[in-house]
Amino acid sequence: MTAADTLRFDHEPVPGRHDELRAPSGAVRSHWDPLVRGLQELGGAELARRWEAARRLIHDNGVTYNVYGDPRGLDRPWQLDPIPLVLHASEWDGIEAGLAQRARLLDAVLRDLYGEQRLLREGLLPAELVFAHPGYLRPCRGALDGTSWLQLYAADLGRAPNGRFWVLADRTQAPSGAGYALENRLVVSRTLSEAFREGRVERLAGFFAHLRDTLRALAPHHRDNPRIALLTPGPYNETYFEHAYLARYLGLSLVEGGDLTVRDRTLYLKTLGGLEPVDVLLRRVDDVFCDPLSLRSDSSLGVAGLVHAVRAGNVAVANALGSGLVESPALLAFLPGLCRALLDEELALPSVATWWCGHEQALDYVEAHLDALVLKPAFPGPNMEPVFGAKLAAKARAELLARVRARPHAFVAQEQVALSTAPVWDGERVQARNLVLRGYAVATVQGGWSAMPGGLTRVSSQRDSLVVSMQRGGGSKDTWVCCDQLPLPLTLLRPAGAPIELSRGGAELPSRVADNLFWLGRYMERVEGTARIARGVLARISDESAETEAVLAALFAALERHVALEAPLEADEDAFLAVLFGETPARSLRATLAAIHQLAFSLRDQMSLDTWRVLSELQQDLEDRDAPPPSPREAAAILNRMVVRLSAWSGLSMDSMTRTLGWRFADLGRRIERSGWTATLLGACLVEAHEDEAPRLEALLEVAESAITYRRRYGGELQALPALDLLLTDETNPRSLVFQLAALDAHVAHLPASARAARAGEERIALGALTRARIVDVSELARVEEGKRLRLSALLERTQDDLRAFSDALTQSYLSHAGEARRIETF
Repeated sequence: MTAADTLRFDHEPVPGRHDELRAPSGAVRSHWDPLVRGLQELGGAELARRWEAARRLIHDNGVTYNVYGDPRGLDRPWQLDPIPLVLHASEWDGIEAGLAQRARLLDAVLRDLYGEQRLLREGLLPAELVFAHPGYLRPCRGALDGTSWLQLYAADLGRAPNGRFWVLADRTQAPSGAGYALENRLVVSRTLSEAFREGRVERLAGFFAHLRDTLRALAPHHRDNPRIALLTPGPYNETYFEHAYLARYLGLSLVEGGDLTVRDRTLYLKTLGGLEPVDVLLRRVDDVFCDPLSLRSDSSLGVAGLVHAVRAGNVAVANALGSGLVESPALLAFLPGLCRALLDEELALPSVATWWCGHEQALDYVEAHLDALVLKPAFPGPNMEPVFGAKLAAKARAELLARVRARPHAFVAQEQVALSTAPVWDGERVQARNLVLRGYAVATVQGGWSAMPGGLTRVSSQRDSLVVSMQRGGGSKDTWVCCDQLPLPLTLLRPAGAPIELSRGGAELPSRVADNLFWLGRYMERVEGTARIARGVLARISDESAETEAVLAALFAALERHVALEAPLEADEDAFLAVLFGETPARSLRATLAAIHQLAFSLRDQMSLDTWRVLSELQQDLEDRDAPPPSPREAAAILNRMVVRLSAWSGLSMDSMTRTLGWRFADLGRRIERSGWTATLLGACLVEAHEDEAPRLEALLEVAESAITYRRRYGGELQALPALDLLLTDETNPRSLVFQLAALDAHVAHLPASARAARAGEERIALGALTRARIVDVSELARVEEGKRLRLSALLERTQDDLRAFSDALTQSYLSHAGEARRIETF
């Protein structure tokens, strides 16, 4: 290792801050030694190489975090620093005990405020903090009859200059980040495997095992095999990746509000096989949005009647509806007294110094010391940004204090904590950044609480930033709790030899998921069809011979109809490429790939990593929307890569997906789209008859991926009759029209029997289209009358009509309640 390659931890400490890495003497703290030695042995070049591989892994795994206003939107990769935060187990023991105590305390506060309200009667909490809080849900009072309100708890921790951790905020409503912490661990432990082993880092699986067991124990019914669902706001939520990740890791159904319904005060999942009862709901939707009937009427994220189902005891919600009430920062000022009153204990993990302005003495203190405080709203709202008093000009300070005096109960002031710093690596050198640690605790079935050993560490984007937030461009770290002994191996797998209930289901697939898989199949096939025709055009567009002009006219006609162009294509390379790779029309390559990406993100929990990676790679060539259209040579290379990647997706679908309803709906979409594409291509190339049809037949067979089969059967002589037989009626050819229609007919026969009455329409249409294609006389179709193959044209048009009717009938029978309906499109 050269001197230039040495990884140095000699960054300047930040004055007045606790340095996580170094003691005041400048020496590396003992529990950091294994990591620092391991990183220095690797060197900067090797760390850079490994971390580049880790970043590719993050991208390939689709780990994202949506920062509002970021032009990358759903594609913004998760920001992770390779250097973890290291804590010793002896220090963590005190933090774990403090987290457990706070979870018990806040649960007791919720049980009281939604129950007997002793705290209000005895003046331990001011009524203004409860009844003025929009998170106090009156319909939920008495809903749980004294049982636990919290199953999952999180706290944002900051370390002060004296080395002590303080709680900056409590998270009780739908604590996020635990899934990201797990993903951080998987990436960093793989990247720094040697240091991870030497550091004897506590494992995270035990925390998630407790969470899974606790959710199962909540089930009011079907305790042996409860249905547990994770309710997500959907793919546009900032932490949607985590929702899909946790659902898969814990074995839960990932659902949106539209997937659920309440009947007779029971919560059901709408599946293709009918309504299935849901026993437990792990929600990631804020309280007020969970029920438009009893709570916020304009919400489209929740389920009408959910509160009634909870009150009836037919479903358990974790955390309970209304638990966001105790997230108010104003509550921090009262927690020491509440802890003594409810638990008869002193608060072990203190809160940052907090003053609720509704008390006159507290308001006087805030006015006198605003320069050293951070002012926040006491209740959640659209304008929740903290205000740092030291940054206010005189006029702004006066205006702010006037607003506080007008509504003092709505404001809270907190001490501005000088956060500790930890080393981060920017790719070239180590620097210091401010950090906040989010710790997690989960209720156990034994009645206690267990903390995740570590948590999610977030670091500021700049050294002098006062706000540590992922939405402000900050990053994250893995958090290592290192112990003196080797940690016990933990896993979420069943114990060896434990009985497992066999299952080969599939009818429980939510209708929304089936709808998304159906359209994913259609869009993937649509892209392939566009790419195959476009390759045929690019191979001939620079040839000005009369024969080539006729071929181009046929391919242009096919592409114009397939992509639904309003204006005819021009036989000009630049103009053609501008249309092919442009934002419009709605069925262009770029637009269809964008639709694929959106659907794939929505189906993240349904996909294997290999399938996700193929879909991610499919977007790569067209990610830059501002880039000019590619040259013809570049375009040909892009189209070739697309076809190969689409073939990989097709292979994974055929070889890796179990033959459940999810696979059937994805393949139904593919077969409908390929049928329409084949009919369009045959119509464009063969309905109009010409004296010399060989060039068009050659292009037709090439684009339809059947040229080799044709040559093997018929040699080099190109005629319309054998080409029609191969591409229209040959059931051994997976590219033929009849092959697709036979697949549609076979799939329909395997759809849920409970919908048989409604299914008669699609069954009849599929069977009719297949029968017509099977019994047709190909020689009659090939016969030319007045320069056209009129019988072929009539059959193709009838088939297109059948495909549209089949898609409509299928949607009506199975997908009509899947959410916002997609516009019915022509082929």
